[in-house]
Amino acid sequence: MAFDWSEYARLAQELAGDPPEPAAGQEARARSALSRAYYAAFCEARNLLKKRKLYTDPGRDDEEHRNEHRYVHRKFEQHQNFNYQKVADNLKRLRIDRNIADYDDRPIRQLERTVARNIELAWRTLQLLSRL
Repeated sequence: MAFDWSEYARLAQELAGDPPEPAAGQEARARSALSRAYYAAFCEARNLLKKRKLYTDPGRDDEEHRNEHRYVHRKFEQHQNFNYQKVADNLKRLRIDRNIADYDDRPIRQLERTVARNIELAWRTLQLLSRL
């Protein structure tokens, strides 16, 4: 059965402090967790690049920056430091599941295991970023 995207509206209402009846389902919560785990790692990675002056702010029509996710991944992937490359690998793995969670109607296989794995990977990535 396809994911009911209206469940995200219920979850948003809950997060805003006004729980609806019925509450958002577990699949909406899990999909949101996958997405948030990715964005925690992605935004910290992007900000590290900015801090290290490795990120150039895009011009409005700059083709290279149109996809900021790809741009950040590429900067880490092409860096000579192995730990930067490891961040790139982690971001790639997290983004694949985030894209599935955010766009795919089909149920996610082994959802609980996928969520747990991605949250752990996001934390490992954040720890790695803090050491760079």
